[in-house]
Amino acid sequence: MILSIIIPTYNEEACLPVLLESIKKQSFDDYEIIVADANSTDKTREIAESYECIVTEGGLPAVGRNNGAKIAKGEYLLFLDSDLKLTDDYLRNVIYEFRMERAGIAITQMLPMSNKVEDKLFHDFANYFMISVEKIKPHGAGCYGIIAKKELHDACNGFDEELTFGEDTDYIERLASKERFKVLRNAKIGVSTRRLEEEGIETLIRQYGKSTVNDFLGKRTEAEEINYNFDHGHERISENKANRLSEASEKINKIKVEYDESIQKINARARFRVSKNRSKNVVFYCVCGEGMGHAIRSSVIIERIKEKYDVYLFTSDRAYDYLKSKFENVYEIGGFNTVYINNKVNNLQTLANAIKRNPTNIKIGYENLYKKARELRPNVIVTDFELYATMISKLLDIPLISLDNIHMITQAKISYPPNKRMEMLKAKSVIKAYVVKPKVHILTSFFYPPVRSKKKAVIYPPVIREDILKLKPKNGNHVIVYQTSKESVKLVRRLKALKDEQFIVYGFDEDKIDGNLTYKKFNEDEFYDDLASSKAVICNGGFTFISEAISLKKPIYSVPAIGNFEQTLNGYYVERLGYGEYHEVMNAPRVKNFLRKLPTYQKRLAKVKNKNNDGIVKELIYRIEKYSI
Repeated sequence: MILSIIIPTYNEEACLPVLLESIKKQSFDDYEIIVADANSTDKTREIAESYECIVTEGGLPAVGRNNGAKIAKGEYLLFLDSDLKLTDDYLRNVIYEFRMERAGIAITQMLPMSNKVEDKLFHDFANYFMISVEKIKPHGAGCYGIIAKKELHDACNGFDEELTFGEDTDYIERLASKERFKVLRNAKIGVSTRRLEEEGIETLIRQYGKSTVNDFLGKRTEAEEINYNFDHGHERISENKANRLSEASEKINKIKVEYDESIQKINARARFRVSKNRSKNVVFYCVCGEGMGHAIRSSVIIERIKEKYDVYLFTSDRAYDYLKSKFENVYEIGGFNTVYINNKVNNLQTLANAIKRNPTNIKIGYENLYKKARELRPNVIVTDFELYATMISKLLDIPLISLDNIHMITQAKISYPPNKRMEMLKAKSVIKAYVVKPKVHILTSFFYPPVRSKKKAVIYPPVIREDILKLKPKNGNHVIVYQTSKESVKLVRRLKALKDEQFIVYGFDEDKIDGNLTYKKFNEDEFYDDLASSKAVICNGGFTFISEAISLKKPIYSVPAIGNFEQTLNGYYVERLGYGEYHEVMNAPRVKNFLRKLPTYQKRLAKVKNKNNDGIVKELIYRIEKYSI
C-alpha cells in the first residue's frame, strides 16, 4: 500500500463527512484511512466506520497521530486535521511531487474554504512565509497536509506527545534534519476558516506570530502561554542561514496568487460602481518607511499630482510623521527596517526583528491599507519599495506601478565591485520579493546604465526637492557630515583629529559643539543653507542625499553601511563618475587626502546638468492614465 491517511478526531460529526467525502472522490485510490478518535461523545466514530475507516484510540493530536501511525500499512503517512477538504486530484499531486522532489517530509499549501478576500490574504501570507523559509527553517502553519515516509516517522519516534502546542512544527523540524523537506507547490488543501471566524484575525496573528518567533529562537510554545517576552531564549538560527533566507525569498515572486473568476467579477463590478460616480481617479501611494529618502522623494512627486488625483498615502515609522505633516489622507502601516551594528548590516537581528513585528505589521496593514482599498477601490497603486502594496495589488486586482531607485539593481545592467557579487545576488532576491511584477518600473538614478532587455523600465534623473533646486551653492569652509545611523557615532568622532577642518553633523538629533564638530538637530531651512554653503559632504550611501549633493556640485566622501548593497552601488558610482570617493571605512588620513583633491572633483561635478522633476512626473501621470481601471 502506498498511503496511510491519519486523522485525529474529537466530536467532529459536522466536519468529518466533508473530508471523507472529498477523499472518496479522489482519482488516486491506493490508500487506507485511519481515524484516531479521542472518545468522541457525538457520532464521529459511527461516521468514520460508515466510510470504512479504521478506527483506533486517540487523545491529544500528537497521541492520535502516533497511534494511527503504529497500525499504518502505507509506505507514506499523510496527517490531516478533520476540518479539511481535499481539492481535486490532491492525493495524486501530493504523491507525485513528493516522490519527484525525493523528500522525506513535506507539507502542502492552504486554500481557505471561504470567499472572503481577507481569508485569502491571511492564508496566502502563511503560504508565502512557509515557502520563503523552507530551506532555512522548515516550518508548518498547522497540520494541513503533512506527508512523511513511514520509516522516517518511526526512526524519529513520531510526534512529541509532551508538547501541548506546536507539535506539528517540532515534528517537521526533527524529520527535516534527517531528510529533505519541501513545501509542495502543486497540491493545495481546503482549510476551514472556523477558527478565523471564531477567534478573529488579530488573535490568530498574535498566536501564530508568537509561536513562529519562539520556533526561530529555539523555544517551544505552551498552549497556556498568553504573554511572551520576545527577548527570552537564545537564537538558534545562524547568521549564515539568515543570509540564505534572503536568497530563498526570491522564489516568493514566482508564486502567483490565483482567485476564483467570481471574485474577479465582484471586484470589477465594485470598482465600476465606485469609479463611475467620482470626478478624479484615486491613487494609493505606498512608501517604504526605512530612512527618509523614500519619503522625501515621494513628497516631491505627490505635491505635483495631488490636484489631478485623489491621493492616499500609506507608510510607516519616520516617513509617516514626515508625510503626515505635509499632506492629508496619510495612513500608518507596518514596515521592516534593516538593523545596523557598527555600521554593518546585521542580517540575524534584522530577521529576528522582522519576525517579531510580523503580527503587528499584518494587523495594521490589514486595517489601514487593505480595508481602505476595499472601500475606495483605487484606480492604481504606486509603490516606492513598500512591501504590502504588492499584496493588495494582487488580492484586489489593482494595477501596480513601481517608482524607486532600488530596482536599478534588478532592471539595469549595473557595474559593481567584483568582491560584492554575493551581496548583489542577495539584494536582488530580496528586491524581487518586495515588488512583484508591476506594470512598469519608473527608475530614478544619477547614473545611467542600459536597461536590461525585455524589461518594462525607464530611467529618469533623481527626484530633487524644489527648495534644493532653488539654492545657489557656494563653497564655504565647512564640511557637512550626514549620518542617520546611531552606530556611526564612533566614525564621526574620528574627524576630531582634523583640527583645521570644521564639520557640521546632522542625523543624531542633538545640538552641541564638540571641538571642531558642530552637531545640529534637523531643520530643513538651516540644513539647506549649510548644505549649499559647504565645500564637501561625508555620508553613507543613501541615494537621496547623494543625489542632492551632486545637484549642488558638492564632492562626496561615501562610506556605505557594510552589507547594504544599494548603498555600496551608489558609493561605487560616485567614485566611478569622478564625483568623489567611496570607502568601506572612514578615518582622518583618508578624509584629509579627499579634501586635498576637492578641486578635481569640483571640476567633474561642474559638468553635471541639473534637471527639474518634470520628466518623471509626466511619466508617472502617463502611466497612471494608461493603467488605471
